[in-house]
Amino acid sequence: MAADIQPRAQARKPLLLSKIETSQELVNTAVIIPKEDGVISVSDDRTIRVWLKRDSGQYWPSVYHSMPVSCSCMSFNPETRRLSLGMDNGVVLDFIVSEDYNKITPAHTYQGKADWMSGQVTILKLDQNTCSLVTTFKGHTGSVTALCWDAMQRVLFSGSSDHSIIMWDIGGRKGTAIELQGHNDKVQGLCYAPHTRQLISCGSDGGIVIWDMEVERQETPEWLDSDSCQKCEQPFFWNFKQMWDSKKIGLRQHHCRRCGQAVCGKCSSRRSTIPLMGFEFPVRVCDNCCDSITEQERAPTATFHDSKHGIVHMHYEPTRSWLLTSGTDRVVKLWDMTPVIS
Repeated sequence: MAADIQPRAQARKPLLLSKIETSQELVNTAVIIPKEDGVISVSDDRTIRVWLKRDSGQYWPSVYHSMPVSCSCMSFNPETRRLSLGMDNGVVLDFIVSEDYNKITPAHTYQGKADWMSGQVTILKLDQNTCSLVTTFKGHTGSVTALCWDAMQRVLFSGSSDHSIIMWDIGGRKGTAIELQGHNDKVQGLCYAPHTRQLISCGSDGGIVIWDMEVERQETPEWLDSDSCQKCEQPFFWNFKQMWDSKKIGLRQHHCRRCGQAVCGKCSSRRSTIPLMGFEFPVRVCDNCCDSITEQERAPTATFHDSKHGIVHMHYEPTRSWLLTSGTDRVVKLWDMTPVIS
């Protein structure tokens, strides 16, 4: 469904502030410490590290703590300095980080289990003593890998291993789902800047994409079913009766990304961007739709930036507009996003 993305040259781009050569193992989750020149990271070697910037300008670990099993996710509250870690064995570990960030002290251990569902987003309502199912959204064809919430617009964003992002309009037009196609690989992280209404997405392809969510976007159409091309009426290859009657060889079926009609290759030989539908790169459209798309409708609504490493994790710190990316090259990069989040 997706085509190769051709990033456009950008006059403004994220500014690389620092690189942290972490270890010989992959950093699978990390956070920026607000109001500090520091980073907390968790690696595949089962270690927690607190990195502080030294007078030399380099980041060095002030804390090095080993854990019995690998960690899959992390949450840090800078107000209480509570560090919570989700472990691969279903245990949650709680730590308290000292005020000078030179020591961590175990607080509590919680045990439980999680039931992961592939390709759907489930909303739960939490009361004081109960947890009830509100709704389930189905739209992704792969596992859901990232979520973020816009509290003001009451919109939920989900990223997936199917390379797509879906914007679920929970607070307004219930059931509306807007697709955003901007990555060639798994979406690894999402964050939202509410003051500018911009969505930041990062992927395994190394792309950092900034989406303008102020524009009025359109839902992609459902793909229609047909035994013949809905433009020229030529039979598709499984339509044996029409092939026999017309003495013609059946054609391969395609779909126009703008109208959703089933068409043959001859009637959809052209490509076009459809940014308002989330297609920032050229996709297949039928000839009629291609002629009707105006240059104004082709105006881009996202910008693309290359992080130069395959991203496995991201974290955004909004007070300074700093973005952290952890890559498959075992490097953590800190970016100043002010040039593009403005």
